Amino acid sequence: MAKSSSLSGPEQVKSGFVALVGRPNAGKSTLTNALMGSKIAITSNTPQTTRHRLRAVINRDDAQMVLVDTPGLHKPHDALGEELNRSALKALEDTDVVAMLIDATARVGGGDEWVAEHVARAKGAKRILVLTKADIATAEQVDKQLTAAKKLVEFDDVVVLSATKEFNLEGFYEAVFRFLPEGPRWFPADMPTDQPVEVMIAEFIREKILRRTHDEVPHAVGVQVEQIDYVKKTDLTRIWAVIYVERDSQKGIIIGKGGELIKRVGTEARYDLERLLGTKVFLELTVKVKKDWRRDASQIRRFGYGEGL
Repeated sequence: MAKSSSLSGPEQVKSGFVALVGRPNAGKSTLTNALMGSKIAITSNTPQTTRHRLRAVINRDDAQMVLVDTPGLHKPHDALGEELNRSALKALEDTDVVAMLIDATARVGGGDEWVAEHVARAKGAKRILVLTKADIATAEQVDKQLTAAKKLVEFDDVVVLSATKEFNLEGFYEAVFRFLPEGPRWFPADMPTDQPVEVMIAEFIREKILRRTHDEVPHAVGVQVEQIDYVKKTDLTRIWAVIYVERDSQKGIIIGKGGELIKRVGTEARYDLERLLGTKVFLELTVKVKKDWRRDASQIRRFGYGEGL
């Protein structure tokens, strides 16, 4: 998405867009949350957890960094995978800095080479290598990864960090701000993300399903928020959402025996939603089957995944 022409004022600061790219599970969303100091992106151990290209706004007195968290680049197996790749690659257009994330504990391979090829094509952007998960890597692993990663593409800077332990986040800030141009604040100071609240609610619900289910079920899950009502008198937000799956068997898994699993999902999601919205939350979840929706590009876009919206 191109930079917005709507400015919050004439103030000129160090400002720009920073695309986070990498293979699935490289730690992009975890880094986004750590840099923001609050949870705005969902995380799980499931590949392709991120389905939206999310922009997170970090403000400092003399700078504004707009992080673009992207779906993990991977070899697609269906229309959903193709749409997610398209969304991630779109983030490389009209960006000031591309941060390529590589897991310090996972061997640099063909997937990283493919990502690096696209990073190399990002015209006019500075390139930063970010080695993540340094807290669980040995010094030998880090050295080996740096040597292998530096062969992929010419980087302008290198940062080794741990988002979960908040190790060397300042090093990331410094590396990025050094390359940002002078310009306006592209977003108001009180706007932490460009994600609509309906999308964030749906994603927080989907995250809890990812963490509670295994195998093929997480990839077949899509969530849509049907209605949101705020009751000022009781400071209560009422939310109705639908969880879509592709098979009746998947519906049964998500509901669980006696409705146990979906109750847990609702309870865990409400905790995050109350922190997000700053109110008490009533959450009503239903599960429906939409057969083979991942193979239907128009349906994928109705969920808001990829470039369709």
